[in-house]
Amino acid sequence: MKIKTGDKVKVLIGKDKGKTGKVIQILRNKKTAQSFVVVEDVNVLKKHMKARRQGEKGQVIELPAPLNISNVMLIDPKSGKASRVGYKTEGKEKKRMAKKSGEFLN
Repeated sequence: MKIKTGDKVKVLIGKDKGKTGKVIQILRNKKTAQSFVVVEDVNVLKKHMKARRQGEKGQVIELPAPLNISNVMLIDPKSGKASRVGYKTEGKEKKRMAKKSGEFLN
């Protein structure tokens, strides 16, 4: 997978277009083979929670919703711009690299 947890990404499509953030979680649907990404402070939804016990108050919780992995692009660590991801083998190791600068990603 080209995008991993902890990567800094930029949103390309949707209501939060242009925003950047760190990937919190990657979700994969096995039936449709689609991948989704949860990015912190992006695509935030408000969920209204009902009071469970008497005397307890209801509350509104804000949580980031998943985006399709095709709607985000990795940010190049050197230039700070959105870049595609490629792979390069060094010896026996296969490493990810940013196509824009050619710099390796951790």
